Amino acid sequence: MIRAEEFNHLNYIKKEELTGSDAGMRYMLKKKGDVILVTAWPEPYCYAKTPEEQKITTEVPLTKDGVEMARNWLNEQHNKMKKN
Repeated sequence: MIRAEEFNHLNYIKKEELTGSDAGMRYMLKKKGDVILVTAWPEPYCYAKTPEEQKITTEVPLTKDGVEMARNWLNEQHNKMKKN
């Protein structure tokens, strides 16, 4: 589970892609215009080596609240991946 105190990276996301992993799930947050593209996929492979059909993406606003929405969405995806 991604905790809020570990996931406050808005200024970083405005400049660079943010990647990470959490217990079997990998993720990437990437600025695109005024939104953040949030992508999750199962381990073990990196983004480039993972088949597109295994990736799921959503968009959130490029704001502090958007980063919190991204964290919540990633935790939901993580729970779904654990059940499969």
